[in-house]
Amino acid sequence: MLSQAYFLVRAIRDGRPLVARPRSSSSASDPPATHPTGFLLLFREKTDAMSYLNTHAGNLTQHFRTESVERTQIPDILRRWNYRGVGLVEDPLVPQIDFLVHNIRSM
Repeated sequence: MLSQAYFLVRAIRDGRPLVARPRSSSSASDPPATHPTGFLLLFREKTDAMSYLNTHAGNLTQHFRTESVERTQIPDILRRWNYRGVGLVEDPLVPQIDFLVHNIRSM
């Protein structure tokens, strides 16, 4: 069985992955740390990750690095950082992102 690799973007300073956070419908304070928040952004190609950074954060690209991650590692990353799911970036320029809610048993 071939393993599927994806690419993610990490901040050099603290190692946190780049995420998309849903807009809150209320102005209440942040949810408790136990509540999953955000979606881990994943890219199919390293060039897509770099295009995304250059298009949407051109002056900050030096603060990030891209790295590959195997599909089997994704559930552990989601648990570690307490993310709701993944956002698979289909088009880095628009951006067009498919959001998938995390379900450990299905991964």
